[in-house]
Amino acid sequence: MAWSCNTKVHLGGIFLSFFGWVSSCVATFVPLWKNLNLELNEMEIWTMGLWQVCVMQEEGIMECKSYESFLALPLDLRVSRILMFLSNGSGLLGFLISSCGLGCCKAWEEKTTLKKQLTLCGGVIFGISGIMTLIPVSWLAYNTVNEFWDETVPEIAPRWEFGEAMFLGWFAGFFLVVGGLLIICSACLKGTEMPTTPLAACREPTQVQGPLAMRHWSQHSHPKNADLVI
Repeated sequence: MAWSCNTKVHLGGIFLSFFGWVSSCVATFVPLWKNLNLELNEMEIWTMGLWQVCVMQEEGIMECKSYESFLALPLDLRVSRILMFLSNGSGLLGFLISSCGLGCCKAWEEKTTLKKQLTLCGGVIFGISGIMTLIPVSWLAYNTVNEFWDETVPEIAPRWEFGEAMFLGWFAGFFLVVGGLLIICSACLKGTEMPTTPLAACREPTQVQGPLAMRHWSQHSHPKNADLVI
């Protein structure tokens, strides 16, 4: 079955958004938002996430400890937890809604207006999900940079640096936003495409040529009951 242009754009947006949503879920739970390398003790590497702090030793053994209280966390970590949860939930909702708006989906196949509205709604939700992913990642990155260059902290003191989860979160937010925009564009393309319903009833009958045309003309020009002229 040949897919139309808007269906291909819609599918591309869904694939990008789904990849961004999975990456956002992974970044939410891995303890790799910040890294702390101790120059005085290079055998230990400290990592921090939204849920716990871990230390990896040279033997490859990792020990993690979860935060004891949510209210005792800094403001940026508390807000980041909430926004990442909302981003993951809205991303799943956007995937379900935008999938129902696909042209190849048999559900509500005759209700084109409803499918277009579902497509637009899914694209907007994906875009909001991407923004809610970019906000906490960028906020924590901003605080990390400020703490790294804080002149009041002695130079010998270890400093937190960017972890792998921050970069994964940036990519996830970018893919979610771009995928949402593609889905919205596919909904706009639906209004510009020609309808797929047959238009044979609206077309003029084609002219018959050759011997069939002469036979058709003779039957209409010489009726059976015409009087003979002597």
